[in-house]
Amino acid sequence: MRKILFLLAFAAAAGSAQAQIKCWNQDGKRVCGDTPPPGAKVTTLRGSTEPAAPPAAAAGKDGAKAKGPLTPAEQEQEYRKRKAEAEKASTKAAEEQRNAEAKKANCAQARQALVELESGQRISRINPATGERYFLEEAQIASEAARARQAIQTSCN
Repeated sequence: MRKILFLLAFAAAAGSAQAQIKCWNQDGKRVCGDTPPPGAKVTTLRGSTEPAAPPAAAAGKDGAKAKGPLTPAEQEQEYRKRKAEAEKASTKAAEEQRNAEAKKANCAQARQALVELESGQRISRINPATGERYFLEEAQIASEAARARQAIQTSCN
């Protein structure tokens, strides 16, 4: 019996504690809110004592109204859709990580090549046609150093 009286008292208190809406005129327009500016002529409106009705139907993502609980087939379709999106996102993240690692490796390689080219030592290459070793001239070293700097700019930023 005590519980029933307590619930009734709580329900009565909750009904009277509903927010009140205050309206006033500002620049020729009627404005409503909970805190009017000082000195404004205020009209207080009370909210309805009845609880608000639940919305008829919630809007879906595409603006269509939901019909209610999903059928098992619709639930399965939604699950498959979420799973495909998650797979796509993980594939994209893995691809981005591979690209970042490749870019980092290219950066390190270009920096090492530049250090070698700027070291002042003689640099040799092998002629692919004859298989003979030859040494790079100063102009060739400068050209390769410029390419290495360009690779550093694209890979290391």
